[in-house]
Amino acid sequence: MSASPLTPVAPPHAATATTTAVAPLRTTNRNWWLRMAAHTLCVLFGQTVATLLGRLYYNKGGKSVWLTSLVETVGFPILIPFYLHFKPLTYRQSTENDRIRTNPPSVFILLAIYVSLGALQSLTGILYSVGLFYLPLSTFSLISTMQLAFNAFFAFFLNAQKLTPLIVNSLVLLTISTVLLVLQSDSEGNQVGVSRKRHLKLGFVSTVIASALYSLGLSLTQLSFQKVLKGETFNMVLNMIIYQSLVASIVTILALFISGQWNDLGKEMASFELGKIMYLIIMICIAVAWQIATIGGVGLIFEVSSLFSNVISTLALPIIPILAIIIFHEKMNGMKVVATVLAIWGFASYVYQHYLDESQPTIRSEVADEVSET
Repeated sequence: MSASPLTPVAPPHAATATTTAVAPLRTTNRNWWLRMAAHTLCVLFGQTVATLLGRLYYNKGGKSVWLTSLVETVGFPILIPFYLHFKPLTYRQSTENDRIRTNPPSVFILLAIYVSLGALQSLTGILYSVGLFYLPLSTFSLISTMQLAFNAFFAFFLNAQKLTPLIVNSLVLLTISTVLLVLQSDSEGNQVGVSRKRHLKLGFVSTVIASALYSLGLSLTQLSFQKVLKGETFNMVLNMIIYQSLVASIVTILALFISGQWNDLGKEMASFELGKIMYLIIMICIAVAWQIATIGGVGLIFEVSSLFSNVISTLALPIIPILAIIIFHEKMNGMKVVATVLAIWGFASYVYQHYLDESQPTIRSEVADEVSET
């Protein structure tokens, strides 16, 4: 996906050296694809497992939306060993970027970025937890695909991304998919129970707003790298994620204490259908799964871009409804099937447009190589 450097034409006596250089190039390209596959699997596995376990927690008696939003970010210390390992490797690159920047950001500006994005992440996690609590898993996942539509909207204004026909097609399809799910909300009451049926619309609204805030946070993060940090090294990305998760965890913990739900966690654990030990195991596994997804997302950001990382993270959302039918025996009526097909279609349009955007530099590079050889 990254453009290959231009190379001059080798003279006749250098043919052997040129042929010898092909093997390392192919090895490097193969290693890049292996890293991309590993990062993608981490994102898909982590996000899918975390979402399914969150649904299991609610199904078996869990009720704390503050706790489920907290475990999304509180596992960030797992990233610290990666930070310490890769920091020496990226120190030189960061130093070179600092030399290029005439006015590096001050500590106050960095603190403002981390605090604002961390608070936004905390609010997003809380709203997602509310949506997952009140909605069937399949409906929740399909509505969450709206984050791609919001991502295109915010990227258009904040990151100068063009709205191509494929992007517009994706926006329309994802919007229609969400509208269909709202129209068939009455039948959802049988799947979530009578006590939650009254709050279905709250679940819809919370999930849509969370999708918008998630995409806004991603675009603001990309804007921070472009305008303030003036670079996107592995070290910078890890700094952003660790400090942002720290702020989000602190905000969520404060909300957990202020709301008074902290006092109810002991009773909730005791009445959990699978027992106290499984309660703790589920919470720990959710935290670890989210961090696995984060590690994969960091790798995709470093290898390609933040927008591409968001596309891959959204790839799991059309998969989750199928798993919800198999694991939790959720019903899949005709309206939801149509909504699923439209969501996958919209996602495919978005991914194909991203593929075209990423392939253009390579095509231009190949044309330049042909002209140079001529």
